[in-house]
Amino acid sequence: MDTSNSTLVILITGTSKGIGLALAEHYLKLGHVVYGCSRSEAAIDHDAYYHFALDVSDEKQVKSLFSAIRKQHKGLDVLINNAGVAAMNHAMLTPMDTVEKIFNVNVFASFLFCREAVKLMRKRPSGRIVNFSTVAVSFSLAGEAIYAASKSAVETLTRVLAKEFAEFNVTVNAIGPTPVQTDLIRNVPDDKIEQLLSQQSIKRLGEFADVINVTDFYIQPSSDFITGQVMYLGGA
Repeated sequence: MDTSNSTLVILITGTSKGIGLALAEHYLKLGHVVYGCSRSEAAIDHDAYYHFALDVSDEKQVKSLFSAIRKQHKGLDVLINNAGVAAMNHAMLTPMDTVEKIFNVNVFASFLFCREAVKLMRKRPSGRIVNFSTVAVSFSLAGEAIYAASKSAVETLTRVLAKEFAEFNVTVNAIGPTPVQTDLIRNVPDDKIEQLLSQQSIKRLGEFADVINVTDFYIQPSSDFITGQVMYLGGA
């Protein structure tokens, strides 16, 4: 898997905006084929970009997406599970429909995409899966019990799948970003953001380039001996 000299088939979830959009544009600029998905229509107009408007937790819709990848490109090289939702609220004030939504998107969808992705990756010499966690896990932030719990589940999923998928030469790793200026933190009070940043070693918001850098590292050919790892940004 050579990210600079060969064309990869890359699937990124949540590509309508934010980190997912930045990742998609980055890999398109490098000459790769990118499949993206979100609830909304495509935000990218590019000959090598294929977009699917779907619910990432809907098994039927997701299977249809992977079927399209198999028919058109015969396999998949990279999956980036970027799609996610968050809610910041005291546990006593958190309704069950919020809990279900967060786990559906953050945990169940991540598992579903990993499961279907490895079926296509095993047709290739190797594969890469990158999941998304958060520094809220390591900081045990008050007000983020459900969000942090869902991402803790993603980390456990990452470590277990790394062992299960190793026989197919597929690595599974995760990134734990610090807050990045996206819609995910738009409604978080400034004092809460400052409180979080004060706990980091490097006290600034994350940038798209920080996330792209780690993603590039995970999927490069020389990272084939790295799996089951979670890399937190900012010195969490």
